[in-house]
Amino acid sequence: MNIDCHGHFTTVPSTLIEWRTRQIKLFEESGTRLSPDEFEITDVDIRQAIETGQLPLQRERQTDLTLFSPIAGYMAHHYGDEEMSQAWARLCNDLIHRVVTLFPGNFVGVCQLPQSPGVSAGNSAAELERCVTELGFVACNLNPDPSDGYWQSPPITDRSFYPLYEKMVELDVPAMVHVSMSCNPAVQGTCAHYLNGDTTAFLQLATSDLFLDFPTLKFIIPHGGGAVPYHWGRYRGYVQDLGKKPLEEIVLDNVFFDTCVYWQPGLELLLKSIPASNILYASEMIGAVQGIDAQSGHRFDDTKYLLDSIPTISDADRKLVMGENALRVYGRLTSVLASRHVK
Repeated sequence: MNIDCHGHFTTVPSTLIEWRTRQIKLFEESGTRLSPDEFEITDVDIRQAIETGQLPLQRERQTDLTLFSPIAGYMAHHYGDEEMSQAWARLCNDLIHRVVTLFPGNFVGVCQLPQSPGVSAGNSAAELERCVTELGFVACNLNPDPSDGYWQSPPITDRSFYPLYEKMVELDVPAMVHVSMSCNPAVQGTCAHYLNGDTTAFLQLATSDLFLDFPTLKFIIPHGGGAVPYHWGRYRGYVQDLGKKPLEEIVLDNVFFDTCVYWQPGLELLLKSIPASNILYASEMIGAVQGIDAQSGHRFDDTKYLLDSIPTISDADRKLVMGENALRVYGRLTSVLASRHVK
């Protein structure tokens, strides 16, 4: 089974964005809270969005299953307050659940957390539990920078995150560490802030003792880990200078990387730097880069094509990357698929 661990509902009908725009405007102008009951979308609308968007590309790339979450760039946790983030996250997560219900053989849900600047991430544990136990989701997206570009929050290793991590361990679900939009005019979102976020979060994990407190906690660093594979030697040397254990011993039981790298030499470097057992197939299709690469004739985000073009990957490692690792890292995924009779 080919499992894409990184998909977002980027083709969502415009009614969702219109509701969000109204929510922000009303709150900023008068403190009024827009009711989620004012959001309407039909199953026909959802079907059309998926059947003209993600579904054809899944078939073309022989992707059996996509782990599917709300649009990362629209999490936008800096807007409003905690209550506003809770309403927005719940609305988005319920919409993902509707997608999964309509296409149970194609998608499994991953939830958005209702984070808010200055608020403990532990407050998001309740929404995580709801999504996992009631909606059948298998993971969450954790924003390491709820200020969206200004990095005003504690590192993800801070004890304020511990109640969330306790719930993740209890439920046996990992988190993909994924920033949202950048409202900092000096930092572009998808090509700067995203990769900065991946790199920053990894170094926070690598220089902490978090995994001594949570030995079974799991994180996926998206976009190939940002700068991590390219500077693996720098990070090995840095943790050595800190007097810590070797980097591999600190992170490789708990930290995993996806293949959202839209350049074959970059993917080859990822596979040389990181063990295949820590790499998960992903594309983030119809996401940050949506065009066709004139050099290859394939879409930039067709990472299946790029992986297939690397002859040095052994058959055993290819199976790990394409699906076996996802079934191991996402602890609830096998049982969710079994309950749907998906093989």
